[in-house]
Amino acid sequence: MYTLYIGNKNYSSWSLRPWILMRELGIPFNEILIPFNEPGFPAFSSISPTAKVPCLHDGSERVWESLAICEYLAERHEGVWPKDAKARAWARSAASEMHAGFGNLRNVCSMSVGLRVELHKVTPELQKDVDRIGALWSEGLQRFGGPFLAGPTFTAVDAFFAPVAFRFQTYGLPLPKPAADYVKRVLELKGMKEWYAAGLAEKWRDLPHEAETPTFGKITADLRK
Repeated sequence: MYTLYIGNKNYSSWSLRPWILMRELGIPFNEILIPFNEPGFPAFSSISPTAKVPCLHDGSERVWESLAICEYLAERHEGVWPKDAKARAWARSAASEMHAGFGNLRNVCSMSVGLRVELHKVTPELQKDVDRIGALWSEGLQRFGGPFLAGPTFTAVDAFFAPVAFRFQTYGLPLPKPAADYVKRVLELKGMKEWYAAGLAEKWRDLPHEAETPTFGKITADLRK
């Protein structure tokens, strides 16, 4: 059975991608969570050649980087990418865009599922990322008929944008209706609810993550236990 190593569910957007994909597709795996900067846990370097999470272990094989993990799974399981060739090409393009882009959204709106934050300001650069995501999601939903980005089923492209759904919930950024409805739909998924509940229950607080958020906005609620 696969073993997926992940970081804190409150913060680790990269870990969420393969985790939610495997959960929603029913791919069995063992989960091992290693919190950031916590004594008494294995070092990330002991489980991943990049000393980062996520990392998938399949026997002696180690697969790192969320996009590589999804492609590794796609070679072994149906449903990771859409069956339709045009939808599959679009989904891979959109997932790659998320993997490599949207730097302003990542930097200003870091993932912290338990917080609600009112940004001090929305810069033009951040708004450009938000507008692009809204347009991209609306395009996929319209072109392939929904309810997911590339058609009727949850695939890797939805997994890649799942952390963004948490970000929009945390920071309250407005989206056009099709995209806003998609955020609600994703947050209602069984796996997303499970991840969210676990994130709220985590006792660990990583100081670098905690210190970053107040520089960009006012914390209006902390729902973590």
